[in-house]
Amino acid sequence: MNNRIVFFVLINLFLFSCRPDKKENEKSNHYWGNEHSVDFNREVNEREQLEISAFIKHHHYLKMDTTDSGLRYMIYKKSEGAKVKSGNEVSVRLKIERLDGTVCYQTDTISGFELIKIGKSEVESGIQEGIKLMRVGEEAKFILPSYLGHGLLGDRYTIPPQAILYIDVKLLEIK
Repeated sequence: MNNRIVFFVLINLFLFSCRPDKKENEKSNHYWGNEHSVDFNREVNEREQLEISAFIKHHHYLKMDTTDSGLRYMIYKKSEGAKVKSGNEVSVRLKIERLDGTVCYQTDTISGFELIKIGKSEVESGIQEGIKLMRVGEEAKFILPSYLGHGLLGDRYTIPPQAILYIDVKLLEIK
């Protein structure tokens, strides 16, 4: 009988001593400060950089350069055409995919191009940055970490939150 009582007491001690204090737990669930945001963004960036590196390694033909912002780019068809500057309106042919090959957007086949005002449009900052590295007639591939694309929210249609974008672009002309 004594063994049963001791066993019962030990089980109860074990079960009830491991529970966190409810008030302490409530505080930690409701606090999201700057330090937590910085850590979260750092983790997202590190994960994305690993995914991008693995993608490039798997697709060995991609010889990508990297800008200071983190944009990866490769101009695979060169041209001697005019160079793009901020404020230029350019026409481009685009295909935007996720790293898994899912096509998110592609210029339609009717008009065949999209107009972008460099530095003054709502087009992803990574695409604008990449286009400024190009000349008319060139074709390039870009890899945009989520912070250069649609960020933590996605576009709410075909680009999910924290999506890394793989873009094929042809610069048709400067208007």
